[in-house]
Amino acid sequence: MSYASQQQAGNKTTSIAIVVLIHVAVGYLLVTGLAIDAVKEAVERVTTVDVEEPPPPPDEPPPPEEQPENTSPPPPVAPPPPFNIAPNPPPVETVQTPPPPAPTFTRPSTMEAPPGPPTPPRVSKARGVQPKNQRSWAARIQENYPRRAAQEEIEGTVGVRVTVTGDGRATACQVTSSSGSGILDEAACKDLERYGRFDPALDVDGNPISASWSTRITYKLN
Repeated sequence: MSYASQQQAGNKTTSIAIVVLIHVAVGYLLVTGLAIDAVKEAVERVTTVDVEEPPPPPDEPPPPEEQPENTSPPPPVAPPPPFNIAPNPPPVETVQTPPPPAPTFTRPSTMEAPPGPPTPPRVSKARGVQPKNQRSWAARIQENYPRRAAQEEIEGTVGVRVTVTGDGRATACQVTSSSGSGILDEAACKDLERYGRFDPALDVDGNPISASWSTRITYKLN
């Protein structure tokens, strides 16, 4: 028990003892015939005595708080995962999607086609003018020796060039080399156009075309 509690209990005991003594005194006075008023006044004085209690002692300082021991903090606790409380979740529909078609490669139109097999070289049918039965008509030109040149014993060689048409005839005769005698030069062109026969020239496709042909005609007396 603290000191304040003990002191308060002593005061209460003293008060009780005084009250008891007062009652004893009152009884005594009644017995001895004292006046009732005097007794009442005394009783009131005694009973109305204020008993002042001593002031309470100052509050004791609170005991020092216990320092918590240095302990490592508890490991973090992960919150529980959320859960669905729907009574009937909607059904999940699955749709089978066919795989996309395989891509097809389209060759651009601008790309050149691969080279094909090599084309065989084109066979050309082109050829030049070829005399036809030249010995026969050359002999006829010699037999037609100009009479005047024969009388004057004129001999010589004439160079001539003619245009052979597609049908093998000689035209447009020109003297390319004179014999020195106008009679022989003129006779050579005239007789070549008259007696000459030819196979015409051909182009690459074998079609007959016009082409030139040159020769030399020799006039000689026996």
